[in-house]
Amino acid sequence: MLKEQLKSRWNLVVETLSNQFSEGESLDLDGIIFLIGLQELGQVDKSFKKDEKINLMHIAICRLLEPYGYYAFDFIDDDGWPHYTVKESLPNLKPGEQSILMKEAIVQYFLEKGMID
Repeated sequence: MLKEQLKSRWNLVVETLSNQFSEGESLDLDGIIFLIGLQELGQVDKSFKKDEKINLMHIAICRLLEPYGYYAFDFIDDDGWPHYTVKESLPNLKPGEQSILMKEAIVQYFLEKGMID
């Protein structure tokens, strides 16, 4: 994905989700990852403990990086939580590179869901 295209699509994702979920206050990367975790779990009307929130973010990261070959969906447990297996270790990325990878994966996720063009 081209740098400018990624930037404009990322801004669209942030704007769309911020307007929908945080009354226009701009969501950060972690907030968006958390929302994706909620979406993937499908239990949006439940309140979560701190460790469950971390698990939600883990679900999102696994789902987002699955198309890149790092994780594979394994199963859904009795409580409805998806589980993934590690297929390939993540490369050692600098913080900026991690951020770009996650933004790219998030944009791709919302393109697949048809929420952005």
